[in-house]
Amino acid sequence: MAAAETPAPTNFIRNIIDEHNKNGRFDGRVVTRFPPEPNGYLHIGHAKSICLNFGLARDYQGRCHLRFDDTNPAKEEQEYIDSIMDDVRWLGFDWGEHLYYASNYFDQLYEFALKLIRGGKAYVDDLSAEEIRAHRGTLTEPGKDSPYRGRSVEENLELFTGMKDGQFPDGSRVLRAKIDMAHPNLVMRDPTLYRIRRVIHHRTGDKWCIYPMYDFTHCISDSIEQITHSICTLEFEDNRALYDWVLNQLEVYHPQQIEFARLNLEFAVMSKRKLLELVKDGHVDGWDDPRMLTIRGMRRRGFTPASVRLFCERIGVGKKESWIDMYWLEKAVRDDLNPKVPRVMGVLDPIKVVLTNYPEDQEEFFEAPFFPDDPPAMGSRKVPFCRELLVERDDFMEVPAKKFWRLAPGREVRLRWAYFITCDEVIKDADGNIVELRCTYDPATKGGDAPDGRKVKGTLHWVSARHGVPATVRLYDRLFTVPNPDADKTRDYKEFLNPESRVDMPGAVLEPVLAEAEPDTRYQFERKGYFYVDPADSAPGKPVFNRIVTLRDSWAKIVEAAKREAAAQARAAKKKKKQQKNKG
Repeated sequence: MAAAETPAPTNFIRNIIDEHNKNGRFDGRVVTRFPPEPNGYLHIGHAKSICLNFGLARDYQGRCHLRFDDTNPAKEEQEYIDSIMDDVRWLGFDWGEHLYYASNYFDQLYEFALKLIRGGKAYVDDLSAEEIRAHRGTLTEPGKDSPYRGRSVEENLELFTGMKDGQFPDGSRVLRAKIDMAHPNLVMRDPTLYRIRRVIHHRTGDKWCIYPMYDFTHCISDSIEQITHSICTLEFEDNRALYDWVLNQLEVYHPQQIEFARLNLEFAVMSKRKLLELVKDGHVDGWDDPRMLTIRGMRRRGFTPASVRLFCERIGVGKKESWIDMYWLEKAVRDDLNPKVPRVMGVLDPIKVVLTNYPEDQEEFFEAPFFPDDPPAMGSRKVPFCRELLVERDDFMEVPAKKFWRLAPGREVRLRWAYFITCDEVIKDADGNIVELRCTYDPATKGGDAPDGRKVKGTLHWVSARHGVPATVRLYDRLFTVPNPDADKTRDYKEFLNPESRVDMPGAVLEPVLAEAEPDTRYQFERKGYFYVDPADSAPGKPVFNRIVTLRDSWAKIVEAAKREAAAQARAAKKKKKQQKNKG
């Protein structure tokens, strides 16, 4: 398991475990589990659950099981199982010898179902799924008993055995718990325990044509594995009553189910169905698209395992549903990368600068540290300099705005590690587009400081036009333009997809040290953000750089402006309504 990076913060789950350890309920044991269904790739919400379950086991010197809930073979694939195991390991956790599958227990689950039937606690029902829903009732009205609820134990045993032996068509019969059709908790109104489904299982083949439901499988699997604390998200809170009922009726070992609030992250969707829809409809380039908050996507974006663990630790664990600002995920990434990642220079949208007083055939090299604040930490590299340079197009304004301190006609700025330069002339093409800046440099400012003590307010990064390396650079950003794409139920969440969530920079030029950048390495492009060498698309000598995050939260002002605009529109609508009312 991953080592604890900071002291574990207290939360209500830890308080429950502490109380159990104090009163000896589980003899001081702590055994948790992470039970994914192998029907898709894991996302950031699963990462929170992984960090919670494995983290608790680590901190209480217990263990955490990885168990695949493979009870629905129609949607499950080995590909997903392999990816889930890989992603859990990537996050820094290991289950050791404790890898399990719900399908391990199919024989035992079947015997437990027989035990419920013999005890008069389960029956075979011939109603269709639609009829069962119609009989269930509502929150204010009791349900109605199935006409098959009164079948004898003998008949139920015979029919259930027939279901197992393949005597009946798919969907024609189910096994239901016999609890109470007037129960105030709808989950307890004779829930389905088994259904007929002729699908080849990836592990058991065609041995079974009946498969148990999650609520029946989950609690018994926990019991068999001697789990102490079965930690689920809040949507399973009502299901806890069924969890307890099944284990009590079977009179077996009984873990404690505890529910916590799932992760709701702004500017994202957490639904597996919607993530799959985005992939299948081609809105993203696959499950590992860097814009997706799947663990695969975050890995390819360049997030580190430590940054994801740090984020999960910082947001904490609560009982109340809330929304987490994307800022906190991006901040965790920045905080993790900042002390680890070397600084380099890359110009993403270049404009040429010609130093008219610099000799055409001359070139020199400046020693530039990878870590300016701590040069010995990662050494340095030599940055070539010559007459023609490239700077960012948005680092120049012909008519500078207020508080714009970068390059402009007649203005002097510093080139990082090199010289002071002054813009003397702007060259444009026939359409009036700026294509070149002609500047002069001050030889006395070599290294980036003036011996006479004069100061400049702007410092620019740059690349030698002669030595720079053309590169494939992709700028990734938030996938949606609004904090909650699902908030407006009258509109499709896909209407809020961000058209600039991926922007390719075909003209990007980087300093030569990056020509042989290895896949799975990270750099900070000064003033532009943190970048990752994409292992999937990079080739020897042809690295592809994905932007992980910007250097600061560039969305904060955008979001605040949107909120102010929305508030202004609401006030205007209210005022207009009041005026119309007064006229009437």
